[in-house]
Amino acid sequence: MLKEYDPQTARQTILKRTPPDEMAVSQRVLDGIAELFGEALTPEQAVSKILSDVRANGDSALQKWTRALDQIDLAPAPVSKAALQSASDSISPAQRAALEKAAARIEAFHRRQPVTSWSTNELGGTLGQILRPIQRVGLYIPGGTAPLPSTVLMSAIPARVAGVKEIVIVTPPSAAGRPPINPIILAACAIAGVNEVYPLGGAQAIAALAYGTQTIRRVDKIFGPGNLFVTLAKRQVYGVVGIDGLAGPTETMVIADESANPAWVAADLLAQAEHDVLACAILLTSSQSLIGKVQMEVARQIEGCERAEIIAASLESRGGAVLTRDLGEAVQLANEYAPEHLALSIREPSRWVEKINNAGGVFLGEHSFEVLGDYLAGPSHVMPTGGSARFASPLNVLDFVKIISLIGLDDKTAQEISSTAAIIAEAEGLDAHKNAALIRLDGSL
Repeated sequence: MLKEYDPQTARQTILKRTPPDEMAVSQRVLDGIAELFGEALTPEQAVSKILSDVRANGDSALQKWTRALDQIDLAPAPVSKAALQSASDSISPAQRAALEKAAARIEAFHRRQPVTSWSTNELGGTLGQILRPIQRVGLYIPGGTAPLPSTVLMSAIPARVAGVKEIVIVTPPSAAGRPPINPIILAACAIAGVNEVYPLGGAQAIAALAYGTQTIRRVDKIFGPGNLFVTLAKRQVYGVVGIDGLAGPTETMVIADESANPAWVAADLLAQAEHDVLACAILLTSSQSLIGKVQMEVARQIEGCERAEIIAASLESRGGAVLTRDLGEAVQLANEYAPEHLALSIREPSRWVEKINNAGGVFLGEHSFEVLGDYLAGPSHVMPTGGSARFASPLNVLDFVKIISLIGLDDKTAQEISSTAAIIAEAEGLDAHKNAALIRLDGSL
């Protein structure tokens, strides 16, 4: 079930990155789009139509697309404060205590992030930066096959720490006959201090956040992972509104040596694979013996998993074990792949940290396993996927603030550097720029 690869083969298969715009779309998805829209469309074209409809028709379009896509007739409306409190009261005391403990750790971590305004007089006058929180943000919380209260905490708490005044959450509605939003999601919203919650999903939710409707006011920036249509919608509305990035399927890479516990390694791989059939769970090791033991453990442990079919499909198409020459080659492969989660199940993992250049999060040793990062270690579990860890960071307080440059030069400095500005402006062929600099020198052009 957990296939073994050599590094060269792995680079051409499970470690090969496919750009988002080149990912194959199944015929089932294309057929579904054609049936829904009455014509053959690409996912991008389908999303564009939904966005345009919501932009033009607001709430009525939201209700129409929710009925068509989620099979529930639900007019756009925020969840009431009473419903939030009721949901918080309805979950078990153990669940509420767990969410509150996670929330406290997440908040404590993010309050330590250095996010400050500053100024200096060393460059002639006052120069610096002012940090201001984004005023209104929208957080997309996926529904999918499982409720994710952890994603509520991991997204909303950094926003609250940053000082965001209005935190809006959208999440796909439950099936007809059930509460529109799972109570544990609402309980997490209450604990995290969310201001507005809407049972709304898909591209239509992104459209509502970006453009606004009669019921939902537009936001300044949209955050959160989602399916293909949510991701395409975020990409299409960027510029009208800010976005955090484009999320892909979740992924974990484990670098392990012969000292690793094979049962624990297998458990970590299975935990990742159960997210989604497109999730990636990959082992890198120089120990042939460990691969064999992990393969046996995967086969044994999967029998007790409720989501065994999802796990098996994930491991078959996206997972595997790569036999490397040594730990150095394993780290090299990891840097090339740039995983969302990189677990170092090796002796003295801290010795290798300086060699890690590309990862969303690095988990040091077998006691710092990725599942704890999912829930309550402290850092947000919203991390860069699809290789974007080469240039992107996990969700953090800085994502929820913006920097305003402060420029207050004194007269002497302005006089000293105006002629330099004029030289550069002339080189660029911008005469009006040059003149605006020179007029300060002698009062004439």
